[in-house]
Amino acid sequence: MSADRATVEGLLRALAPQALGVLVRRYGQFDLSEDAVQEALLAAATRWPAEGVPDNPHGWLTTVAGRRLVDQIRSEQARRRREDAVAAREPEPTSPGPGEDTPADRDDTLTLLFLCCHPALSPASQVALTLRAVGGLTTAEIARAYFVPEPTMASRISRAKQRIRAAGSEFTMPVGQDRAERLRVVLHVLYVIFNEGYTASSGDRLRRDDLAAEAIRLTRLLHRLLPDDGAVAGLLALMLLTDARRAARTGPHGELIPLDEQDRSRWDRGRIVEGVALVTDAMTRSTLGPYQLQAAIAALHDEAPSTGETDWRQINTLYKILERLSPNPMASLNRAVAVAVIDGPQAGLALLDHLAADDRITDHHRLHAVRAHLLEMAGDHPAAREYYHRAAHGTTSLTERRYLETRAARLTPRPASGRPLPRHPVGTATTPS
Repeated sequence: MSADRATVEGLLRALAPQALGVLVRRYGQFDLSEDAVQEALLAAATRWPAEGVPDNPHGWLTTVAGRRLVDQIRSEQARRRREDAVAAREPEPTSPGPGEDTPADRDDTLTLLFLCCHPALSPASQVALTLRAVGGLTTAEIARAYFVPEPTMASRISRAKQRIRAAGSEFTMPVGQDRAERLRVVLHVLYVIFNEGYTASSGDRLRRDDLAAEAIRLTRLLHRLLPDDGAVAGLLALMLLTDARRAARTGPHGELIPLDEQDRSRWDRGRIVEGVALVTDAMTRSTLGPYQLQAAIAALHDEAPSTGETDWRQINTLYKILERLSPNPMASLNRAVAVAVIDGPQAGLALLDHLAADDRITDHHRLHAVRAHLLEMAGDHPAAREYYHRAAHGTTSLTERRYLETRAARLTPRPASGRPLPRHPVGTATTPS
């Protein structure tokens, strides 16, 4: 029986890191294992939509990838040493073959996640490799997220795999201080994957639900492993509280709906309750960290009946603590919105003027978008319109671009004929003092 292509793609995204984990655990060859899994994924993507998904898709994918890997090893005389090493290993029970009924009950994804965060790699390489091997992003998607050319990112990922091989890493969960050091990177990577899923950095869709769901799944696994770690609990809470708004974020045609215009009855109350419980417990029993603070802010938004009834003063306080604990221009950008609600748009704009000196965000489209929003609040529609256009020009997300262009169009003055007047050049926009 044939299978829907979108269903197959979602299934393969979930199975790919599991299959890769099995091969790396069995053969210890990360780079060759990933190549073999990619070939197996291509075969599955070609056959399953027409022939149907096998009874045991995990076993099918693992077996096919394993055969490809063995073929690769045997076909290279220069790698005879590696073939001998593989043959000398005590064989593990083989994974079920295509069509067999016994499913593999071991998920190596979390071990794979820690392997990708190996200390031999630079932080940038750790993130890139994890997004590729565990998160399922393509090299092109990762390159766009980090604003580098695709060949540059491909080389970075290739070098990361080679360094892991050279380091002679064991496919086991790290312990002690090693695990603590890698955990920080693991959490950051999961955070990046979730953000890419919740608000895609490019393309014609606002979100990629498969990536957000995978980030939540992996973080749940991590929380199960480390139930007393406040940062892990805080990150899981943040994801749940943010993802709870997913259904209300887009309209019937996929258009973006901002937070203050969302139908809050569509928010997922179950996720909100779970997220609030997690962050409350984490903030009570563990050292305060950036993930707990962000989750607490998300909880204040989610529990408020409306934007007007949101505790903006508490949100502002939490952002101040976050700025001191983990300086980040995005935290300051969000605090400017809270300040604008509390003390007026001019106060928020004054914060943005200071923030604009930060090279990390000077030309970022989100800075322009927030400035446009505050200028609109202040009644300076010509300047707001120009900054909405700047923000629209700077984003690679088509959904965000359409939203920002719509906001700009609403502020465009219309003559008696009903046609909009020509807008000023972008460079003429001014910010009120």
